[in-house]
Amino acid sequence: MTSKTARGGDTLPLNQILAGDCVAAMNGLPEASVDLIFADPPYNLQLRGELHRPDNSRVDAVDDAWDQFGSFEAYDTFTRAWLTAARRVLKPDGAIWVIGSYHNIFRVGAALQDAGFWVLNDVVWRKSNPMPNFRGKRLTNAHETMIWASRSEGAKYTFNYDALKSLNDGVQMRSDWVLPICTGHERLKDENGDKAHPTQKPEALLHRILVASTNPGDVVLDPFFGTGTTGAVAKMLGRDFIGIEREETYRKVAEARIARVRKLDRDALVVTSSKRAEPRIPFGQLVERGLLRPGEVLVSPRGKTAKVRADGTLVSADSAGSIHQVGAALEGAPSCNGWTYWHFTKEGQRIPIDVLRQQIRSEIS
Repeated sequence: MTSKTARGGDTLPLNQILAGDCVAAMNGLPEASVDLIFADPPYNLQLRGELHRPDNSRVDAVDDAWDQFGSFEAYDTFTRAWLTAARRVLKPDGAIWVIGSYHNIFRVGAALQDAGFWVLNDVVWRKSNPMPNFRGKRLTNAHETMIWASRSEGAKYTFNYDALKSLNDGVQMRSDWVLPICTGHERLKDENGDKAHPTQKPEALLHRILVASTNPGDVVLDPFFGTGTTGAVAKMLGRDFIGIEREETYRKVAEARIARVRKLDRDALVVTSSKRAEPRIPFGQLVERGLLRPGEVLVSPRGKTAKVRADGTLVSADSAGSIHQVGAALEGAPSCNGWTYWHFTKEGQRIPIDVLRQQIRSEIS
């Protein structure tokens, strides 16, 4: 267990599981003190009686007291209360992920917007191994929906775009994620061999979320901690966590689980950085440093040329300006990324000028 001093001098109970009601526990935390919230609230499944398979065996469905609400109105009141508490503890540039099913996610989404959050994406978690629909009266429910939202419109939330792209084999990550539900060794069991928690989320899901929207050392809050998937993945990835869970049985399972987790080495925690987060290097620095000389000719992929001027601008036969402006003018395009458009010639080879920019960045990082 560790602690961290939040703004205002209060300390945060890092890497601990707080017992009790999530609203009361969040209201006891310092304001604007956490970077990300992952929330897996009760789904309010409204089950009517037991569910059986075709062989008449009973399905271990969610029928616990914590998922029971007397009405939609009662559920909405509960949702508004915990979202208000959650927004208070988020930093100004913090964000939240909320997961749910068709039973509750639309109501939660409306409450999120009413509370002042700004929706960034909805993500469909498509289960590669969903539970069948045993009654045959509806489609197999093969997905859950997650809402990713910043604390407010205009917040500078964390998004490690290039890291997600790397996770996805170099292809831009989409908003439909195909991942399996918990099975086998990952599914936690109680002393009777039954599921320790009926809605345990897979670690792969939290891994992707935390890599996408946090950095090492960030504080992740889970107000519905359950058996601790968020805490286990946060510890492994070098993030601090705060869990809140009212059920003692779940807390015990989570504590034992997290104690077994080994934090990754520091080098393994580094992810591909976003180009937007890299230091800004003006083209003029390349000229000042002598990496490119005034009068040197740059060439486009289609053989169009422009000369470098002493002030870091380019001049072609018909236009003058920045590397981006001249490239756009030559192509008749509204914009152009001059760093990848222009090439210099060295030993007969055409090399993108972006190589020189990266050389300078490596010197100052």
